[in-house]
Amino acid sequence: MKKIIPILFVVFLCYFYLNKEQIVIPEYAIRFRIIANSDTIADQNLKRKIKDDVTKVALPLMQNVKTSIEAKEILKNNLPLIQNIIAKYTDDFQISLGQNYFPAKEYHGLSYPSGNYESLVITLGGGAGKNWWCVMFPPLCLLEAKEEETENIEYRFLIKDILTKYNS
Repeated sequence: MKKIIPILFVVFLCYFYLNKEQIVIPEYAIRFRIIANSDTIADQNLKRKIKDDVTKVALPLMQNVKTSIEAKEILKNNLPLIQNIIAKYTDDFQISLGQNYFPAKEYHGLSYPSGNYESLVITLGGGAGKNWWCVMFPPLCLLEAKEEETENIEYRFLIKDILTKYNS
């Protein structure tokens, strides 16, 4: 009887692992990425400040958007606003809206492959530092604000709910 409990536990873990649902960022998504000038504390803090200010403005613009075409048009029309936000902190930056390269990322136990994706990318200075990214459309960046509070399983279900909403 003592041996059956560990065996059932292992069977349960195997079942859970094999039936784990993989969340995939859809092809129509628009990502948002900020690359710091370097990995110094000052450059990483600057990246975070710019991220906070840009997301405060850009994410509300995405809240009622229905398609990625509409989202890209809104971003294109608001590039001067985004540039002005960044210019408050530095004049050494580049913005790219379109197909941009993203490295592979592991986040909340999910793997996101590297590749070229439709995105808004802000590169600060030489762009040699750590980057931050999220999905701007559908608006998954909103999850970042509660990252510490969110358990892995809740994150997956919330992502699935949002993607289902925009996939229909």
